[in-house]
Amino acid sequence: MCGFISVLGPEGTDVLQDVLAGLLATQHRGQDAAGVVTFRDGFQAKRGKGLVREVFAEKHLARLRGNMAVGHVRYPTVGRGEDTDVQPFWLEYPVGIAMAHNGNVTNFLELKRDYFSQRDVSMATSCDLAAVLYVFADALMARKNGSGIEPDHIREAVTEVFRRVQGAYSVVGIVAGAGMFAFRDPFGIKPGVLGMRETKEGRYWALASESVVLDVAGYETVRNLRPGEAIWIDRDREVHSFQITHEEHRPCIFEYIYFSRPDSFLDEISVYRARLRLGEELATRWRATGLEIDAVIPVPESARTAAQSMAEALDVPYREGFVKNRYVGRSFIMPSDAERRDTVRHKLNPIRMEFEGKRVLIVDDSIVRGTTSRQIVRMAREMGAEKVYLASYSSALKYPCPYGIDMATRREFIARDRTDEEIAAELGCDHLVYQQADAMIEAVRGEHPSGGDVQFCTACFDGRYPTGDVTPETLAAIETERLESASAPA
Repeated sequence: MCGFISVLGPEGTDVLQDVLAGLLATQHRGQDAAGVVTFRDGFQAKRGKGLVREVFAEKHLARLRGNMAVGHVRYPTVGRGEDTDVQPFWLEYPVGIAMAHNGNVTNFLELKRDYFSQRDVSMATSCDLAAVLYVFADALMARKNGSGIEPDHIREAVTEVFRRVQGAYSVVGIVAGAGMFAFRDPFGIKPGVLGMRETKEGRYWALASESVVLDVAGYETVRNLRPGEAIWIDRDREVHSFQITHEEHRPCIFEYIYFSRPDSFLDEISVYRARLRLGEELATRWRATGLEIDAVIPVPESARTAAQSMAEALDVPYREGFVKNRYVGRSFIMPSDAERRDTVRHKLNPIRMEFEGKRVLIVDDSIVRGTTSRQIVRMAREMGAEKVYLASYSSALKYPCPYGIDMATRREFIARDRTDEEIAAELGCDHLVYQQADAMIEAVRGEHPSGGDVQFCTACFDGRYPTGDVTPETLAAIETERLESASAPA
C-alpha cells in the first residue's frame, strides 16, 4: 500500500504544488516516507522519512521546479525502510527516468539473484521498485538507439517489464524532457487513475493511485487505467495508450475495505457506497445472532461508514465512542507489534458515557493480528461496558498477501486455524462476527455499473492468488525476507 501522483504540464510551468496537494490527499496510503522528483534541465529531488508535511518545506518550492514531476508516499512491505528505499527512484544515465510504484514484485528475490547478477548490476536499495526501473530502463535503451523517445519505445519497454517482472504493481514516471508514462499490472490488482485539467496555460495531465488524489490536486478524472495497459503522454501532452496484455481483471477488494479514502472511485466503484453496503450486509449477519445491543460504535476512521449503515439497518443508535488523535500514524502500518500496542492507546481515547453500563457492538474494517482489537476491547471494558461485542465488515483474513499489503507471514493472522469462538476468547470480547465472504464480495461488486461482472483479488481471505505465480515456495521466501528485514539492526 503506497500512494503516488505524477503530473505533466505545459512547457514553462511548475507542477510541484499539484504534486504536493496530491501527496497530502494520499497520505493515508503511506506514512513511512515521502518524496518528489521534478525535471527542468535536469532532475531535482527531495525525499525523506516521515509525513509529507515533515519532509517538505517552503524552501523546496524554489528548487523543485519543472513541468513534469512524480511524487510518492510509502509504507514498507519490501525492504527495510531505509533512506535508500524512499521513492521516487531515478536514473540520470543512459536515459533520464524517474519512477514510483504501488504494489509488490513477487519475483524480486529471483531477479536479484539471476537477472541483475548476470548483468553485474549492484542493487543500492532493497526496495522492489528497483527491479521495475532497471528492467524498464534497460529495455528502453535497447530500443531507443540514440534517437528521441517514441511511443513504441515505451510500449516495448513495458512489454519487457510484464515479461520479466511478476506481481501486482501500478507504476508512474517521467522520462527527462520527453514525457510521462504509467502502466498497470496485467490483472489490474493495483489501481491507477488518469486525470486532466484545462487552464489558460494549456492542458495538464496527471496519474494517481486513487481518484481523490486527482480531486484534491484539482484534476478531473478521465478514466481508470486498464489491466495490462501502458500510457505514454509525450512532451506535446498527446496521450498514447497501449493494451499490452490483459488477463481477467482482479482489483484488490481490500482497497474498498480499508486502503482507499471513502471519497474515491476505483474502477467505477464508489468506495463510500461499497462500505455502506458492507455495513448493511453485516447487519443481516448480526441480526442472526439474536443478541441485543444498545449502540454501534466504529473504530475510526475507516469503519465509520459501514458502522453508520449497520446501525440504521439494525435501528439502534450509532455512537462515536472513540476519539482519534489524528497526529498519530495508522497502527496497521506500524512495523512491529510493540509499536502497534503503544500506538493504539495513543491514537484512540474512549468516551466513558458511551460505554458505561451498555451492550456495545464495536465495528472494525478487518482484524489482522488482533493487536488493535484486543486493546480496543480492553478499553471498552475499562469504561464499564456491560457487554463488548466485536464485528468485522470484512471476512476473516487468513492468508499472506504478496501483492503489497503488510500481511506477508502466516503467523500474523489471528484467524488462521482458529474458530470464531477461539478468536473471541483471544480478543476478550463476548461475541465476534465476521462478514461472510460471499456477502462481502457482493456488497462491493453491487456498486459497479455493470451490475456484477467484476471479479476481485480475495487472496488474503481465500488463498487463491490470481497471478498464478505464487507458490508455497514463493510465500516462504517472502516470509523469510520479511522476518530477516524486521530483525535486522537499524
